[in-house]
Amino acid sequence: VLSGCGVYDGTEIHEASAILVHLSRGGAEVQMYAPDVPQMHVIDHSKGQPAEAESRNVLVESARIARGKIASLAKLTTADHDAVIFPGGFGAAKNLSTFAVDGKDCKVNKEVERVLKDFHKAGKPIGLCCISPVLAAKVLSGAEVTVGHEEEEGGKWPYAGTAGAIKELGGKHCVKEVTISFPINCHVERQFTHVDTKNKVVTTPAFMCETELHNIFDGIGAMVKNVLKLTGK
Repeated sequence: VLSGCGVYDGTEIHEASAILVHLSRGGAEVQMYAPDVPQMHVIDHSKGQPAEAESRNVLVESARIARGKIASLAKLTTADHDAVIFPGGFGAAKNLSTFAVDGKDCKVNKEVERVLKDFHKAGKPIGLCCISPVLAAKVLSGAEVTVGHEEEEGGKWPYAGTAGAIKELGGKHCVKEVTISFPINCHVERQFTHVDTKNKVVTTPAFMCETELHNIFDGIGAMVKNVLKLTGK
């Protein structure tokens, strides 16, 4: 499920691409969706500032990542799919919800809320990365998720405050890593991801951490692998 195209006003493109690569490698068939709604605003990514008097549609922009093969989120049903995955990017906090503005008092897009509740009720896995775990924390009371660390640690975790917001939303936050800093014989996937086996929610920090791109890619791979494993196929 995409939220636009571009880290500051839509889907984080590197995360979406990494998810698609790992799903392809895992032999999964993929269908992409996005809500057919206006973006909260448009950011000029070369300046990091809002582009005044410009408006874009979330579905239309998401189609850039999907190479045109995308459908309205209203058409997504649990009967047609084994799992659902949400990349991060500020679009998850601006277009899929109002978290960027309202924090713990945020509202979630009605179709996003429906999808999360439907997959949860059906016992089908939900994968989320970067900032998107806030969606599960808001909609699925008591869900266990990770956005990485709970302290900034000198700028390494610039969005560490999100962990506190997750707790205020009613979720449980679990500290996880993005880089490997342990003996080689340890279980890498357990360091990169958190698997809430009760709710079948799998999360990984991704760009919540300031680190090299390959670390983000590997963490997302662990998340995807666990989502596929939970499908039982």
